[in-house]
Amino acid sequence: MLAQMLHDLPLTFIPIFVAIDIFAVLPIFLGMTVDLPPARRPAVIRESVLTALIVGLGFIGLGKWLFSVLGITGNDFKIAGGIVLLVFAVLDLVRQAQTKAGLPRRFGVVPIGVPLIVGPAVLTTLLVLVEQYGITPTVVSLLVNLVIVWISLQKGPVVIKVLGEGGILAVSKIMALLLASIAIRMIRLGIESVIRG
Repeated sequence: MLAQMLHDLPLTFIPIFVAIDIFAVLPIFLGMTVDLPPARRPAVIRESVLTALIVGLGFIGLGKWLFSVLGITGNDFKIAGGIVLLVFAVLDLVRQAQTKAGLPRRFGVVPIGVPLIVGPAVLTTLLVLVEQYGITPTVVSLLVNLVIVWISLQKGPVVIKVLGEGGILAVSKIMALLLASIAIRMIRLGIESVIRG
């Protein structure tokens, strides 16, 4: 069982990493917190990551119950989830730079925690991964990804300085292409299972 989980971890980690796309989140986060006192930034990061964790785990926990209540099969969700992820990936590829708007008081919860870190693409990915690989590797991969998000937000200015704005944009678009590829794979697996079934 441990060997199977170790085998499944990369297969669950990579889609979540791609769906979160920290390289797209980071510049937005830094733009939102540029006027923030340095002493308050760690609290906002903590609030953001904790919100993302609670929402992600809540969605994982309710996933199977939602499936049974709505009469949705795993294959249905793979196909629908793949289509949704594909739409998000395409929108991300063509999206222009986002502008900074007025921020709510608890902006670590919304919009940073949800939907920037854990948005529809991540939630869809989590449910599909739970259906395909099980809860344990999916939860472990989510936790590891959120640790990466935490460190990245803490070290954000350094990451931006190393990669530069152009580098961040290029990596973000590559992530969007990978997300589109993962979406197509989900759709394909769902259709193949329906045909076989």
